[in-house]
Amino acid sequence: NGEIEMTDTEKILEFDRIKEKLAELACTEKARLQIQELKPSLSELEVKAFQRETTEARKMIEICGNPPVTALQGVDEWIEFASKGGCLTPRQLEQISMVLAAVRRLKDYLRRGKEHEIGLAYYEENLDGLDDIREELGSKIRNERVDDYASKTLKSLREAIDRAETKMHEKADAILKANKQYMADNFSTLRNGRICVPVKKEYKFKIQGSVIDKSSTGSTLFMEPLQVARLYDEVQELKIDEENEEICILYTLSSMLSDKEEIIRSNSRTVEKLDFIFAKGKLSLEQEGIQPEINTDRHIRIKNGRHPLMDKAVNIPLNFEIGNGINGVIITGPNTGGKTVAIKTVALNCMMAQCGLHVPCEEAEICMNNAILCDIGDGQNLSENLSTFSAHITNVLDILKKAGRDSLVVMDELGSGTDPAEGMGIAIAILEELKKSKALFLATTHYPEVKEYARRTEGIINARMTFDKESLRPLYQLVIGEAGESCAFYIAGKLGMPGYMLSRAAKAAYGSEGETKIEGMAGNEGLKKSSHPKIQKIKKAVTQKEAKKYRIGDSVMVYPEKKIGIICRMADEKGMLQVQMKKEKRWVSHKRIKLHVAAEQLYPEDYDFSIIFDSVEKRKAQHDMKRKYVDAELTYEE
Repeated sequence: NGEIEMTDTEKILEFDRIKEKLAELACTEKARLQIQELKPSLSELEVKAFQRETTEARKMIEICGNPPVTALQGVDEWIEFASKGGCLTPRQLEQISMVLAAVRRLKDYLRRGKEHEIGLAYYEENLDGLDDIREELGSKIRNERVDDYASKTLKSLREAIDRAETKMHEKADAILKANKQYMADNFSTLRNGRICVPVKKEYKFKIQGSVIDKSSTGSTLFMEPLQVARLYDEVQELKIDEENEEICILYTLSSMLSDKEEIIRSNSRTVEKLDFIFAKGKLSLEQEGIQPEINTDRHIRIKNGRHPLMDKAVNIPLNFEIGNGINGVIITGPNTGGKTVAIKTVALNCMMAQCGLHVPCEEAEICMNNAILCDIGDGQNLSENLSTFSAHITNVLDILKKAGRDSLVVMDELGSGTDPAEGMGIAIAILEELKKSKALFLATTHYPEVKEYARRTEGIINARMTFDKESLRPLYQLVIGEAGESCAFYIAGKLGMPGYMLSRAAKAAYGSEGETKIEGMAGNEGLKKSSHPKIQKIKKAVTQKEAKKYRIGDSVMVYPEKKIGIICRMADEKGMLQVQMKKEKRWVSHKRIKLHVAAEQLYPEDYDFSIIFDSVEKRKAQHDMKRKYVDAELTYEE
């Protein structure tokens, strides 16, 4: 179909955001729709023509300022309506007049471009300002109404209406003055579009005329005097004539425009096309873009390229080259080192170039691609219940099916999301398949084995993202031809990982050669533990065996007084026991008690301790209660 299929590539590379910025720079709705549907072209001739247009648009803007392009909303529909015999409103005609004036200004603007021999300026010849019709519209329509001087008949009718309306007011005022005694007020008023005088209800028959309205209380009637009513009828007839004359003028103007329908439509198409081209020129100026060289030799070279959506002050320029015998670039380096931004920058610049947009680079050579295929991000597909790795592999397999000699493939974190050993194997298998496809490809990875594969494989080259070992910050610069280090041990040591932990990590990663990997690296001797607040537990009921071992009658030593006492009440849930001390009973924690002599050594078995610990009254009451209970049982059995 002459264009690359986009699918999700637009969103992955954020080309949709580039299109949003471009649409904001357009004025017409048609140009915005064209931008929304913008896709990379597969025609080298077309891409070069689009690039030339963007360059010329930017040059025009730099020399002559922004073009006077205006919105054309509704104009085509109005002209179509007029061509079918419809009558346009004064507002619509005035809008068309303004559009024709804008076409005239655009023609003048393009003529200035012709003086500088800019090819784009020759679109001026496709525009017709229809000066005669524009002047006719301007003289007959003003402030969204048919002007008084649109015709002699209309002017005389409006003058007659003004005279009759003035006479109406004069007549009403004269009747007011002549009949003051019958009036509720001394001025006339407008009710339901008619001039009325306020007559007291009781004098209704003193004034000749019709009641038009009355006050809220009903005491005042608003009457239109008979002489004023005659003049009102006269005004209405004049207004009908005025309206007919206006319609006649509007139909004449509409007919003039319908005769020029094809010219007006051609104007609209040219303005919309120029609006789209100038939007590209404005974007180039905004992003400090340049026209890239387009080739079909499968060669990409970017000098000091930037990601178009990143702040120029923050974005470190990218230098990149692929092709001429090198089909694959494997980028390695630490996390947050800018690997993903680097591959996105290359792919996005390629996509923009093929859409006829300038690229934010110092110099650029971009090859034509029949597909730009991306696997960036974790790509989780929850609706299909796929894990990160499953989604990654599904996407990769789809890319490998589509990749061919003229494709550009961009893959982030090859073989990630699974067992490292297996992931590494899968990464190398993917690279082998990409190499076979003869596509140009960029891939990022952490696997050292993949770096080694790239080093010894013809047509594939390593690249790394630079890293400042002193500040522990990535420098976001791409160096082609060198493999990057993960710097994990170095960073960990710098951040305080103890030497013994670094040693263990190196041994686990590299075996007996591990120690050589951490030579000269910093590392503390041990980890300094920090303390945290203690957990506050809910206090549980005391069920200690210590408290439960004491029995009533046990002789115990009570601390800190070191006084002897006898247990008279077993431990409660809090571990408190009641102890009979000299002259008093006291509740004492089991922790303050030590067994002196056990009860079984002091008293015979089944000894009644109530004799010692209960009062005479309490014992008597318990005895009476027991006796009554036994008697009741005997009675019940009888």
